[in-house]
Order: sequence, then C-alpha cells, then structure tokens
Amino acid sequence: MADKNYKVVGIGNAVVDVLVNVEDSFLEKHGLTKGGMQLGDEETAERLYQAMPSGIECSGGSVGNTVAALGALGAKTGYIGKVADDELGLVYAHDMKANGVTFQADRADGQMTTARSLVAVTPDAQRTMYTSLGAAITLSKDDVDNDLIADAEVLLLEGYLFDSPQANEACHLALPAARKHATKTALSLSDAGCVERHLEEFRKVLDDGLDILLANEEEAKTLAGTGDVWSAVEWLKRDGLIAVVTRSENGSIVVDGGQTTEVAAVKPAQLEDTTGAGDMYAAGFLYGVTHGWSHADSGALGARLAAEAIAHLGARPRKDIKPLLQKAA
Repeated sequence: MADKNYKVVGIGNAVVDVLVNVEDSFLEKHGLTKGGMQLGDEETAERLYQAMPSGIECSGGSVGNTVAALGALGAKTGYIGKVADDELGLVYAHDMKANGVTFQADRADGQMTTARSLVAVTPDAQRTMYTSLGAAITLSKDDVDNDLIADAEVLLLEGYLFDSPQANEACHLALPAARKHATKTALSLSDAGCVERHLEEFRKVLDDGLDILLANEEEAKTLAGTGDVWSAVEWLKRDGLIAVVTRSENGSIVVDGGQTTEVAAVKPAQLEDTTGAGDMYAAGFLYGVTHGWSHADSGALGARLAAEAIAHLGARPRKDIKPLLQKAA
C-alpha cells in the first residue's frame, strides 16, 4: 500500500456547542432526557437558548472533536462537514484549521445557520443535548472527497450522520470508496438512541467489513441486543473488527477478533463536564492505531485524553496535549 498523507479523515456534523451549567429541574421543565441527545428544529433550539443561563460557545461535533484532537497531537487529519456562511461557520472553520485540520467545507446555500448543540451540564457532570442541525443537514454525496479519503489511513464516520437521508447516502458512498483505496473504515456510534434508530443498518455496516467500531457501553449493548456488556463484547468478537467499548470510570475494553484487552480509566483532576469524553478517547485510540501502538497503549492514551476533557467545560483541549503522548506510550 502506498504511503498516505493523512492519518485520519473524518466526515461529520459540523456543530457549534453552547455549554451551560443547569440543575436537573431545568431538564424536567423543558422535557429533556438526561444524558441523551435530541434532534430538533431551529425555532425550539432558539427558545431553549433564551431560557438557558449564560454559557460558553465552542466548536464541536463528535468526529470534528476527534480529528481536532488528533491534529492537536500532531497527526495530519482532514474533515468533511457543512457549515453556513455565518459567524459560527467562520469560527468553526478557524478552530479546525488552528488544530492543523484540512477542512473541506462548502458553505450551505440559502438562509440556513450553522448547526448548534445546546449542551446542558448538570451538577453530576452529565451532558444533555438538544441539537439543531441547520446547515449540517445539507451534507450530501456531492461533498464526499474521494481523493481525500484515498489519501487517509482511516476514514471515520459518526452515527449521527445516518439520521439525515442526504448524509446517510454520503456515508454509503464513502465506505466503499475507502475500501477501494485500502483506507480502513471506522464508525463512532454516537448515542444509544441513534443505534436504536439505525440498528439493522449499523449491523449491516459491520457485516460489510467495518474495521474499527467505537462505542460506549450503552451503545454496544443496544447494538448487540443485550443488557450485559460482556455479552456485547462476545457479540463483537468477529474477524477483522477492532471494537472499543468505553465504560466511563470502569475503563474500556478493546476487542480484536477473539482477543480482549481491558484498559483502566484515568481519574480526572476534577469532574466538570463529560461532553466529548468519548470523542477524546477515540482520538487517543486512533492515534495509537495509526502509529503502530498496542491496543493497551492506544487505550491508555484515549483514557488520558478523556480525563483531560472531563476536567473542563467543552470537549476540545484547553492546553497542549502532546505531553500526554509520552505518558501513555
């Protein structure tokens, strides 16, 4: 296989996160399911936004967070996403490029706004999201850059893309394109509710030869159709698949064919916000995979990055994270 210039190229929903600290009563008052992600319209998002206390805005999106963190670690990454021609869109593009990410983003036409996710963080650091996809929903097969995918070691998709018919079509174009060019394929399952909505489709993606699956415990159990994490691990033991199951403070499990590796969690300096902890773990794990590390060392880096993210509001790093490479290796 010819050398490739990019370690990871991701396709995802380009979303700006609006993070606020709230009490549980706020979730109850506005009908939000704690710990979940609800898709909605811009009008409802604006109403919720007006009801929220002041917070912070930062670029997000599951795969966007992962490739940005990989870029911050020094890995060359690319990202395909859709933003609007507005202030948030400009901020998003700037943030990606500041982390060294090649950002492929044609601006959406019309009056659409850049996607935003209202992230309500309760005192126990759990995040509950209400997302208006805005311009992100216009991502289509026309945005799939085959040359960029061909030049990557790994193509990373997020489960949320399958909620949009256009983005869904883009995924089903990108996956075979990756296989054609010997680019490994990876899928982050995003949310247990997302897995429920696309259960058979996700299972078919695995059957069609997915290389890397990234999931938390609830997502993995939903995918496997079981209430027990170890039963889910057994279900994920299949030739050619590396599956990662994150378990919060209980660490993570890496499944590779018939082998399993347990990785300990890293205690964060403080428990502030779990937004994007899984995205940061994915960045660490994929960094290791694309640099020839063992599963144990790759997972250890993922755990350190997740702990760093949990210690502050927002998913993306607030400081230089390259020193974590030495600690994990």
